[in-house]
Amino acid sequence: MTEGEQPVLETRGLTIRFGGHVAVDHVSCAFRPGTLTAIVGPNGAGKTTYFNLISGQLRATEGQVLLYGEDLTHSSAPLRARKGIGRAFQLTNLFPYLTVLENVRLAVQARAGMGLNLTSMWSSHRELIEKAEHFMARVALGERRATLASALSHGDQRKLEVAILLALEPDIFMFDEPTAGMSVDEVPVILELINEIKQQSDKTILLVEHKMDVVRSLADRIIVLHQGALVADGEPATVIASPIVQEAYLGVAVSA
Repeated sequence: MTEGEQPVLETRGLTIRFGGHVAVDHVSCAFRPGTLTAIVGPNGAGKTTYFNLISGQLRATEGQVLLYGEDLTHSSAPLRARKGIGRAFQLTNLFPYLTVLENVRLAVQARAGMGLNLTSMWSSHRELIEKAEHFMARVALGERRATLASALSHGDQRKLEVAILLALEPDIFMFDEPTAGMSVDEVPVILELINEIKQQSDKTILLVEHKMDVVRSLADRIIVLHQGALVADGEPATVIASPIVQEAYLGVAVSA
């Protein structure tokens, strides 16, 4: 996509205030397909709040969220999801008393336009079951298909959430610290999946991540939030080396 073409996702002056506190401060940013943008910044910088504004969990005080040029600023989170904005959360967002298979099958069912009807004659939709099993296998949870989500380890719950996101087949994947709480052995599964999604030139990925080695290995671009404002935006090596990032994110004093 060239610079003159319309971005898939765009925020214009996106702002939210909680009383006198400005959590996200007039952030304007455009995201294009085939790219992975890492969103970094110190704790409290507004990264997750920015995600919540894009995906519809929070309503903006000012500004706009546009998807393919359509203004979704006042649209609900479910509508944004149906239009192609997929979100994985910093804290797992699962049906705890359903099995791994049931959690993923509901996502497949929703993607097929069948809603979230738990009493549907699921056995009559073998092709949808197979799709659910495919997504479970991609996150190495095939053998846990009958396990309740609440009985999974935190790492496996994160993997299940990624499987659900994959099953929804969105145009935009939003990952909020996807490897948080995972063991060293579990992390590569998720990173490999994100990299596979990145190779699909029609998908757009937004990634909130604190681990700079992960950011360096995956990101095409880094944007930096500090006190709710966008303070840096560019190629990873340039942004990481910039004084404002060294001070605000890495805590390194670089004053003259």
